[in-house]
Amino acid sequence: MATAYSQQSDRDLVLACQRREPQAFEELVKRHQKTVFALLYQLAPDWSDTSDLAQEVFIRVWRSINNLRNPSSFRSWLTQIVTNLFYDELRKRPRRLPTVSMDVALASDDESGDGQTRDIPDESDLPHDKLINKELSEVIREAMLKLPEQFRTAIVLREVEGLSYEEIADITQTEMGTVKSRIARARLKLQEMLKPYLESTETSEVSS
Repeated sequence: MATAYSQQSDRDLVLACQRREPQAFEELVKRHQKTVFALLYQLAPDWSDTSDLAQEVFIRVWRSINNLRNPSSFRSWLTQIVTNLFYDELRKRPRRLPTVSMDVALASDDESGDGQTRDIPDESDLPHDKLINKELSEVIREAMLKLPEQFRTAIVLREVEGLSYEEIADITQTEMGTVKSRIARARLKLQEMLKPYLESTETSEVSS
C-alpha cells in the first residue's frame, strides 16, 4: 500500500529522517534492504549469515543520518557504512590467507619514478556480464571466495556498486594507486579462474 513517504525521493526521505520521522526511515529501510544484503553477500560470500550485519547497518544509518550533509549522496554514504561495518567484522575474524602477494606493484606502475600510478584499462567485460545463469553465478561465487578480502572488496565496489577509484580509495582508506592495482589484478585473477568454465561452455555449445 502506497504511503506519502513511498512517493518521496531518497533525498526527501533523508531530510525527513533528519527531522527524526520514523516512517521515513522505515521507507528507506524497505527501499534499500535488498541492496544492503546483496552488497554484504558480494563482500563476504563465505559468511553463513549476514542478517545481523544488515540490521547493524541500518542502526548506524539511523544514528548517523544527521551527519549526512548532502542528502542526495545517500546511496554512496550507505555503501560506505556497509563497507566500514564489513571491515570492522573482518578485523574480529582470524586471518586465513595472506593478502600481500597480490599487492606487489606491476612493473610498469613505477617506470615514471614519480610515485604515480597509471589507470589500467579494462578491455573486456567481466565474465558475469556476458553469461548470467544460475550455474555461472555459483562458479563466480566460488572464484570470488578465492580472492583476498581487500581485492574482493575493491572489485565489488567498482563492478557491482559502480563507484569511482577515488570513492573506493576513500571508503577503504587506501591509496588510489593501490585500489587500481587491486582491481586490475582481481579482474585478471577472476578471468583466469573462470576461463576453464567458459571454454567448456563454448565447447559444449559447438558440439551440440
